[in-house]
Amino acid sequence: MTRRPRRNHSPVFKAKVAIAAIKGEKTMIELSQEFDIHPNQIKQWRDQLLEGATGVFGEAAKPAAEPVVDVKTLHAKIGELTLENGFFVGRARQGGTVAERKKMINAGAKLSISKQARILGISRGAVYYQPRPVSDADLKRMKRMGIAALYRKPNTSKPAPGHKIYPYLLRKLPITRPNQVWAMDITYIPMARGFIYLAAVVDWFSRRVLSWRISISLDADFCIEALEEALARYGQPEIFNTDQGSQFTSIDFIKVLASRKIQISMDGKGAWRDNVFVERLWRSIKYEEVYLRAYANVPEARAGIARYLAFYNSRRPHSSLDGRTPDQAYFNQPARQDAAA
Repeated sequence: MTRRPRRNHSPVFKAKVAIAAIKGEKTMIELSQEFDIHPNQIKQWRDQLLEGATGVFGEAAKPAAEPVVDVKTLHAKIGELTLENGFFVGRARQGGTVAERKKMINAGAKLSISKQARILGISRGAVYYQPRPVSDADLKRMKRMGIAALYRKPNTSKPAPGHKIYPYLLRKLPITRPNQVWAMDITYIPMARGFIYLAAVVDWFSRRVLSWRISISLDADFCIEALEEALARYGQPEIFNTDQGSQFTSIDFIKVLASRKIQISMDGKGAWRDNVFVERLWRSIKYEEVYLRAYANVPEARAGIARYLAFYNSRRPHSSLDGRTPDQAYFNQPARQDAAA
């Protein structure tokens, strides 16, 4: 396999790619294919452009001091990398499924099994795992229960080390009126090529979607924009509930809530039931809108989601709201006969 030569990109090219990522009109996968650049590199250039932009309006950031180099450690690392970058890594670059990469593991090689697994991009446990066949009876039982794998799901609730986690405040709390509790969450929206992220602020009592944003990356900025829009348009809640995702524990996000003295509540780790009403919203939007379409691009996805959420708020009745729509429950209006029918 011919090794791809290292490419040096001009500052103009990097700026072009970064600006395209900031616009958010294409997914990271689409940008990667268009510019032939890895998504991680695109994200890094975009972040560098955003950080450097502050220098246009103020003082530029001071360059970080160069780290002290430990020569002995450097030589040891060079030796380790030389060993790893042999024929074995060349095979690893060919990719393939996990099963195919497991076959590349060589128990007699100088590299340990754990290092081989790391280079191949699989867990050490996967090396030793032997799948057990599922009986026909179990398959039939799973089918009757509706148990099936629907899609690959990126992790949207990854916590950040060192961020403060707030206690869950809603357990056994009667929620009896609009703007008592708001909740926010992030989900991912699959598209024909790649996926985007959707964040929404929901009034817990009425189920009304107060604001929402989409993004091609999991930064906190689009969550903060949605939160600030909801606060500007509808006042503020007594309690704001989220999961423990790094977007919601970030200093900038917490600052928006703390400056208004809004009580902060966070779900227990892995406790999706703590934010069950937002999870039901995700299920509704995916089964009633997203899975029925294959959005070709980000603008099409934005338009489809906007259309559905307008329907969800104003025309979709809820049995838990006595047949009222979220708009009617939020604004304390009676249910229309045609909506309840």
